[in-house]
Amino acid sequence: MKHIKSIKIISEYVQIILGIILASIGLKAFLLPNGFLDGGVTGIALLVSSVLDINVSALLILFSIPFLILGFYTVSRRIVIKSIISILGLALFIHFENFSTITEDKLLISIFGGLFLGAGIGIAIRNGSVLDGSEILGIYLNDKYGISIGQIILVFNIILFSVTALVLSAEVALYSILTYIVTAKVTDLVIEGFEDFIGVTIVSKKYEAIEIAIMEELGTGMTLYKGTRGVGSSGKTEDFDIIHTIVNRIDIKKMYRVVDKIDPKAFIVEFDVNTVKGGVLRHYLDKKKNKIIPRL
Repeated sequence: MKHIKSIKIISEYVQIILGIILASIGLKAFLLPNGFLDGGVTGIALLVSSVLDINVSALLILFSIPFLILGFYTVSRRIVIKSIISILGLALFIHFENFSTITEDKLLISIFGGLFLGAGIGIAIRNGSVLDGSEILGIYLNDKYGISIGQIILVFNIILFSVTALVLSAEVALYSILTYIVTAKVTDLVIEGFEDFIGVTIVSKKYEAIEIAIMEELGTGMTLYKGTRGVGSSGKTEDFDIIHTIVNRIDIKKMYRVVDKIDPKAFIVEFDVNTVKGGVLRHYLDKKKNKIIPRL
């Protein structure tokens, strides 16, 4: 067990280092040479650096300190320690890295700068670290006042980009907003993964036939809840099973077709699913024998 735990810890730090490298490439190769900003603490450091001509690495560490202190009281110490290492590592990489100009196209700079930065931030977050203190601020205000983290970060960045438009220029602010959008989307993609799953609840008198059809046609597992009584368009229903399953977004239309062929009046509730772990997914069922196929 200790051996497995050690490998997991080493793997986490190796991935965090990879995240730092990617984020530093986005900053040093694209954003910094062209005066573009990102959101959060990184954006503040870039803005102050461009106005006062102060080393951005020093500013990144300086502006992160209050958020790390705040994080000491709001999140686990392990996350704070990892974040300190990550921010110091990012600052060092930015300071010592030297890249030649890759492109002068402003649109490409915004997109690829955001892409590298978002990938780096996402990898770091997946491994229990943050490269930007604004996430810690969001967690703190969410716990204290119940405001969503997304709204806090959005307001934080609206203020930042408004100041950028006043201090630098509207054009820089607009390109920086584009960079932030790309960064945010790529970060979400890295954290949540490329596959998008949907939860589905199905209520039907013909639940047995639907259960078999889903296993045979979609190859996904499911959970059955015991329903005692229900009232709907077809009147009262008693003693039936409610089907709960998770399908890939690609397969959702096929699932509707499968259910419609058996019971066009079936009641179906669809909802988004952020994370899926365990269970039978991605066609791990043998469609002929309805048995689980071992993962390769």
